[in-house]
Amino acid sequence: MIKRSFWILALTAALAACSSGVKLNDVPVEDKTASANNTNSQPVLATSTVAPVVSSNAGTQIVAPAGLNVVYFDYDSFTLKPEARAVLERNAAHLQANKQLKVQLEGHTDERGGREYNLALGQKRAETVRRALTLLGVSDAQLEAVSFGKEKPAANGSDEAAFAKNRRVEIKY
Repeated sequence: MIKRSFWILALTAALAACSSGVKLNDVPVEDKTASANNTNSQPVLATSTVAPVVSSNAGTQIVAPAGLNVVYFDYDSFTLKPEARAVLERNAAHLQANKQLKVQLEGHTDERGGREYNLALGQKRAETVRRALTLLGVSDAQLEAVSFGKEKPAANGSDEAAFAKNRRVEIKY
């Protein structure tokens, strides 16, 4: 009897510890005082006190290599395909010539699979591209690998053509 009471008490304590004080049904608070005080239905425009950022290389625009910023992968794979070689070599040469540039390697998957699995697979794909670029001489400080999993599809649809376009790493300058 004491053992049973202990287990009931332990289970109750565990469930209470897992509860959250966050109310999911609450509506976020919006500040509508500016529009309530405005009687002529015109939007109230705020003036910004933030100073604009001045770049040291103002007027010069550095762009990515044209048309070569996506590496595609096979289903459930993070192995580079032979077609990726030209994309990687062109981007590596561009990054080596422009050491001040940084890129984000965005890993993506198709919609098949769970969220956590796809985030991990997208990260592995981005890290594979990162490794390939560093082997081609790009500084690791210029590269950042992130995963979006299946959250940002390039093509909508549930056919193989859409899936193939979504299994990718985008090189974003």
